[in-house]
Amino acid sequence: MKLDIFNHIFPRAYYDRMLKVAPGGKDMHKRVRDIPYIVDLDERFRIMDRFDDYAQILSLSSPPIEVYGTAAVANEMAQLANDGMAELVKKYPDRFPGFIASLPMNDPEGLLRETERAINELGAVGVQVYSNVLGKPLTAPDTLPLFDLMAKIDLPIWIHPTRGADFADYKQEKKSHYEIWWTFGWPYETSVAMAHIVFEGLFDKHPNLKIITHHMGAMIPYSAGRVGPGWDQLGTRTSDEDYTLLLKKLKKRPLDYFKMFYADTALFGAAKATELGLDFFGVDNVLFASDAPFDPEKGAAFTRWTIEIIDALDITPAQRHAIYEGNARRLLKLK
Repeated sequence: MKLDIFNHIFPRAYYDRMLKVAPGGKDMHKRVRDIPYIVDLDERFRIMDRFDDYAQILSLSSPPIEVYGTAAVANEMAQLANDGMAELVKKYPDRFPGFIASLPMNDPEGLLRETERAINELGAVGVQVYSNVLGKPLTAPDTLPLFDLMAKIDLPIWIHPTRGADFADYKQEKKSHYEIWWTFGWPYETSVAMAHIVFEGLFDKHPNLKIITHHMGAMIPYSAGRVGPGWDQLGTRTSDEDYTLLLKKLKKRPLDYFKMFYADTALFGAAKATELGLDFFGVDNVLFASDAPFDPEKGAAFTRWTIEIIDALDITPAQRHAIYEGNARRLLKLK
């Protein structure tokens, strides 16, 4: 089976509520309202049926839930999302073997409650977070306990990038131009979140922590020299803080921690980048994902291109099986 572990949906009740909570949403919110596949099940099934033996682990689409308002609003939206996805998994188990819970990340207590409810009561196979929480790092005190909880539960955290046009590319500008905030900003966001997790010492604290990074670990495979020999010299470029003490505190080289992340194949048809990421993370840490439905065809192209790339890789049948479904079944504890 081809088990797509990172694609996106809006359950109908969530979608309708989203339009009322944020009727004039912009940037990514504008984009997601223009793709029928993301909410119309008939359109979704029509496209899914083009691919043999294909199923999806469902996750909510951007924007992050916390952008919609207060903690109370975010909790309401998270519950609508998770209840809706759980209902789809129950109704269509062959198409949707599982779902990833969404969380009210602007509510420190609520996000832990919703994690446990979604996993223990609804059967979620993990949780999705974004690369920052309203401009704060994932490793800030308010959200850091989520990593402890997920390490205890022993299910994955999916990291999805987020950034908007209001995040300028230059200090002297008020906005990002040419959608640079998405094209380059999102890979940077994921990479920064990964770095904070590494240097916070979370892999030393929880050696079995499972974190799946979108888009094949973003910038990390391409930047392996900087992450490796470059960060082996951590502190030599900093005058106001002694980072060499942090380097001594870590049990491994920074590079070795980055290889502990998992990565998906959602690279929009970039074959060489897929090979590079596979070489960096290794077959056991790479999982099939399409990022449907955000392709130019609004649902089919990224899935088709990604399958073509994986089928063309110079790997063994057992390794290809691991990428398509074996690794996911192991991490997500699927039968």
